[in-house]
Amino acid sequence: MAFSALTPVFIAIICVLIGIILKGSRKGTKKLDSKSSQKAESRPWVDEDLKDSTDLQGGGEDDGDEWQGLDDNIVHIPFMTERYSEEDMVKRSKDFYALLNKRRSVRFISDEPVPREVIDHVIKAAGTAPSGAHTEPWTFVVVQDPEIKHNIREIIEEEEEINYKKRMGDRWVNDLKRLRTNWIKEYLDTAPYLILIFKQVYGMLPDGKKKTHYYNEISVSIACGILLAALQNVGLVTVTSTPLNCGPRLRVLLQRPVNEKLLLLLPVGYPGKDATVPDLKRKPLDDIRVVI
Repeated sequence: MAFSALTPVFIAIICVLIGIILKGSRKGTKKLDSKSSQKAESRPWVDEDLKDSTDLQGGGEDDGDEWQGLDDNIVHIPFMTERYSEEDMVKRSKDFYALLNKRRSVRFISDEPVPREVIDHVIKAAGTAPSGAHTEPWTFVVVQDPEIKHNIREIIEEEEEINYKKRMGDRWVNDLKRLRTNWIKEYLDTAPYLILIFKQVYGMLPDGKKKTHYYNEISVSIACGILLAALQNVGLVTVTSTPLNCGPRLRVLLQRPVNEKLLLLLPVGYPGKDATVPDLKRKPLDDIRVVI
């Protein structure tokens, strides 16, 4: 009988204990989620400007009106291109590979003038890149003014010093030592041109509505690859630079709209007379190609 009288008490105690355990478990989960969130937020080398913000889902009733800047009834025309013999194809492919295989990232750039027309044509070549729904979400900002180039250098070197000393971590910094690179970017002053490539994360229609730019980062990245090939084709050099944490300040300096985010910066010119590059080897074909 005594046990029966105490049974409700035991049950009540057990329920309280279970409640405490469950509450503690939820707190632990919240703390873990909070720590995970903080950990994700504590990766300062992941520049927000480098994220692709394409929204493929759509949201409101007006979404269909937001991106209809293209003609719905665009005319399709016959396509023709020059066809080469197999012998010519092989030769052209070899020659093109030989040209691009000479491309190197060069950090010693001469201040010797480069014809502006050349820069215009290589950018036109980059603008032939494919893009999601043919939105062409790229802006190429060509900087030749010495004062603005120096302002860009000051912004980048200030942030890069912090990147090297605090943000990037020992492993990243050590991996860069063999390339003899640091936060000092003299080529930003000496190169005749700086080309800053911005991705337009969305477009603007004449009525002020936003237009979706699908796969904007991938599209602009393809354009950058074509730009690098075009520069190699005319005998100019560059080094691909992604100025971490500099995007917003450079966007303000260059008076670019809020829908544009910096993806890449290219100093462009002739190589300096005493230019050197690391003696690097590229992977052989069998390491980069899979035939199924």
